[in-house]
Amino acid sequence: MKDWTDEITLRAPEPEDLDMMLAFENDAELWAEGTATGPYSRFQLKTYLSEAQNDVFVDRQLRFMIVHHDRGTLGMVDLCTFDPRHNRAEVGIMVCKEMRRQGVGRKALLLLEAHCFDLLGIHQLYAYVRKDNVGCMRLFLSAGYEECGCLHDWVRVRGRYHTVCMLQKLNPLRDTQI
Repeated sequence: MKDWTDEITLRAPEPEDLDMMLAFENDAELWAEGTATGPYSRFQLKTYLSEAQNDVFVDRQLRFMIVHHDRGTLGMVDLCTFDPRHNRAEVGIMVCKEMRRQGVGRKALLLLEAHCFDLLGIHQLYAYVRKDNVGCMRLFLSAGYEECGCLHDWVRVRGRYHTVCMLQKLNPLRDTQI
């Protein structure tokens, strides 16, 4: 029997994604996982949508919407902190609460990796994940990321410091010559 997540695709953001993007970007619970210090305005995200080239080499970031043809838009996955010199990028993923723990995040990561490794030739992807975020740690580890270090007291959430783990996945097609 075919798994419904096999029908998940990634696409560039469209203007009609603005409300979902605002909801994710302005969810204070998610701010603890990143570096945001406040909400984004509708104008800021509208400007992003109209001006972004959706080219990681131009924008130094790349955002995709996670979509299922029957279930609609399920979340976002993106690359940020792209470093063309060292050929690496940080991965971020946000899945709608009601769609978590159903394989959506894993499928989206695999699609993003295929795009990055096969098409763009990126050497490595990495993510910073709070050690106590068990679901997210499980997601990245199940997708083949390896824990390569921990940063103690790295992020502060509601006055308390948390350890963050760096997870990394190297391009399996990488050129091993020096």
